[in-house]
Amino acid sequence: MDTVQLVEVSPRDGLQNEKTVLSVDDKVELINRSVAAGARRIEAVSFANPKRVPQMAGAEEVMAQLPRDDGVSYIGLVLNRRGLDRALAAGVDEINAVVVATDEFSMRNQGCTVAEGISAWEHIAADARAAGISTTVTIAASFGCPFSGEVDPAWVIEVAQRVAAAGPDEIAFADTIGVGVPSQVRALAAGAQSAAPGIPVRWHFHNTRNTGYANALAALETGAAALDASIGGFGGCPFAPAATGNIASEDLVYALDRSGVHTGVDLESLASTATWLGARLSKDVPAQLGRAGNFPPS
Repeated sequence: MDTVQLVEVSPRDGLQNEKTVLSVDDKVELINRSVAAGARRIEAVSFANPKRVPQMAGAEEVMAQLPRDDGVSYIGLVLNRRGLDRALAAGVDEINAVVVATDEFSMRNQGCTVAEGISAWEHIAADARAAGISTTVTIAASFGCPFSGEVDPAWVIEVAQRVAAAGPDEIAFADTIGVGVPSQVRALAAGAQSAAPGIPVRWHFHNTRNTGYANALAALETGAAALDASIGGFGGCPFAPAATGNIASEDLVYALDRSGVHTGVDLESLASTATWLGARLSKDVPAQLGRAGNFPPS
C-alpha cells in the first residue's frame, strides 16, 4: 500500500485530557497549522458536554473561525442526538460517533450500555445521512478495557457487524488505552472484512506501551483506509485511567515517508507545530521528532 489518509486528531483527542485548556484562538491556530502541513481530514472539535470535558468547550466558536479550504474536511465528535444537532448547526463536514465495546467503560464514558450506545448510533447515522453528512463510527476499547480487562476480538467484530447495519461511511477501531499488539490488529482487520464488507476501516492507536507505531504499520499492511494521529503525541481519554497519548503525527509520518507510503503531510511542519503545541500546553512533547532540536537531518 503506497498511500494512506492521515486523520489529524490533535485538536480533539490531543487536547481533551490535558490540564491546560487552550483558548479558542489557540485551537484555531492548531487547526490552521494542521491544514498548512497538508492534513486534509481533521478531527477539529467535540460536541461532548463541556461540563464533563471542559477542554472541548467552544466547539461552535472554533468551527465559525475555520477556513473552508477546498479538500479539507472537518470532523466533529458526537456522542448523542444533542451532540449531532450541535454538529450540524456548526457546519461540520463529517461526524464521528463512538460506541464503546464494554458496558462498564461505556457507562463511564457515555452513560449507557453497549446496546444503548449502538441504538443511539443508529439514530445518529440515520439523521446524519438525511443531512448529507459523512459518518464514522468508532468502536472504543476494541483492544482492551481499563475496567473490564481483555476484550474478546469476536465480540468486537460482533459490535462492528451491528454498527455496520446502519450504513456508516467508515468504521474505526480504537485502542483507547494503548494495550494492543499487531496480532490483534490483524485479527480485527480480518473480522471486519467479513462483518462489514466494503466499509473502509480506520484505526486509532495510543502508544501507552510503545506498540502504537507497530500497530499502525500492521494496520497499513491489512489495507487501512486511514490512520489517526495527534501532533506531538498528545492525547488521552478523560474517562480511562492511564490512557496516555496518541501516536504522534510526525513520528508516524516519518515512518511512512521512509517506507515509501504517501500521506501528503509535511513532516517538518508537523514537528514545528508539536514544539509550538508543547509550549502552549506548558508540557514536554511526548513525540521524538516533535522535541526541539530532535528533527532528523535531510
